[in-house]
Amino acid sequence: MSREVRVRFAPSPTGPLHIGGVRTALYNYLFARRHGGKMILRIEDTDSQRFVPGAEEYIIESLKWCGIEIDEGVGVGGPHAPYRQSERRDIYLKYAKQLVEAGWAYYAFDTPEELDALRKEAEEAGKTFAYNYEVREKLPTSLSLGADEVEARIARGDQWVVRFKMPENEVVKMDDLIRGHVEVNTSTLDDKVLYKSADALPTYHLANIVDDHLMEVSHVIRGEEWLPSLPLHYLLYRAFGWTDTQPEFAHLPLLLKPTGGGKLSKRDGDKMGFPVFPLFWKSPSTGETARGYREDGYLAEAFINMLALLGWNPGTEQEIFSMQELINAFSLERVSKAGARFQPDKAKWFNAQYLHTMSDEALAAIYQPILKEHGIEVSDAVAGKAAGIMKERMTLTTDMWDLTSFFFVAPTEYEEKLTKKQWKGDNPAMLAKFREVLAAIDDFSKENTEVVVKAWIEANGYSLGQVMNTLRLALVGAGKGPGMFDVTEFIGKQECLKRIDSLIANVTPVE
Repeated sequence: MSREVRVRFAPSPTGPLHIGGVRTALYNYLFARRHGGKMILRIEDTDSQRFVPGAEEYIIESLKWCGIEIDEGVGVGGPHAPYRQSERRDIYLKYAKQLVEAGWAYYAFDTPEELDALRKEAEEAGKTFAYNYEVREKLPTSLSLGADEVEARIARGDQWVVRFKMPENEVVKMDDLIRGHVEVNTSTLDDKVLYKSADALPTYHLANIVDDHLMEVSHVIRGEEWLPSLPLHYLLYRAFGWTDTQPEFAHLPLLLKPTGGGKLSKRDGDKMGFPVFPLFWKSPSTGETARGYREDGYLAEAFINMLALLGWNPGTEQEIFSMQELINAFSLERVSKAGARFQPDKAKWFNAQYLHTMSDEALAAIYQPILKEHGIEVSDAVAGKAAGIMKERMTLTTDMWDLTSFFFVAPTEYEEKLTKKQWKGDNPAMLAKFREVLAAIDDFSKENTEVVVKAWIEANGYSLGQVMNTLRLALVGAGKGPGMFDVTEFIGKQECLKRIDSLIANVTPVE
């Protein structure tokens, strides 16, 4: 590519960042890194009515957790600052006026009441009202009023908007990197509002085009919900005389519900028990909460790996990708046109694959804060060993404590089913004898303990299952956990003897 690749992720701070938005940011990031380009974060906060406090911070923290690095933008700075549209508001009026002067836009003074009346009139006639070439010269606009009247209205403080003057019956020819060639007749389009005097702010269409041009954006990679706006955006580039530097466009497919029908929403997650946001969110105004992948026990790397494959196909059988591998393999040509169905179970599968291959050191870093929450202070080596022994059974990091707590805390209750099965007959007497065998072992490594114990079992005619399951009741308190020699080595001889003594002293054998 001849020009420098510069992409932008431009969310609105209207609430928590949906995983569909994270995927858009991810594809922008992968594309930029693949081509040695820059990733820009721009906050499009011109819609003051929908602004939500804390949403911008949530967006930045989410991208950071996901490992999506920002080269320029909010929180980072850069040569095209500021990167919040509300801080750029003085820029846009100049460009709106430029379009009016060039005949590509016009002032409209109609009131909401007048427009409502026209909509009602069209409805009664069985038509749909469109603000376009058929009505713009019949309404109070700068196309129907004299120049003096327009100036007088603006001077006395009448509210106005600037609308784009959509050409009549022209075919707009467009190219999309995912969808190919698209053609639309302008007679099917309306005259969109570009600027509003009421709040002295541009609409998305104007701000977006102006900022992309000034920030030298080379590729606009965004959701397919913006595809209907593409003809207007093409025409705006033409109206400004910027077609030579116009970015290339790519419209990404939707993330669909697990059932396949329609866009994935928070409601789907609430109903089916999975998050649709990267991080936990609590609304500052309503107190409403939403679950997050981070807090639900997902690793950022697994979350990103899963998300990358929702709508993009590497063309191979490979499923597990590091971020660098995703960067090396990514191309917009392999992004699907069709929506990608979200599969909650597949998200869990990815997370499990990552946990199962993690080193003890990496597991310790995740497990230590969880242990501290439970009042357990141990070395990283001990934390990592406990998690490492049980990692094959983990799906989420939130499984860690449930799967390994017995390594650190002796049982005070015993699983009823296992107790009924094991704590009866001659098993209590057998365990008392077995205690003495363990007490006499000096080398308590699992290898040595296993040799000694198995020899004792054989010499005394016990079955391995009988001894091990009774020992499991004493040491774990439930029918779960790894091989018993992993447990004996981990907790050590004195703790083993103590737990055996506790079972014998406190639990009456089943008759």
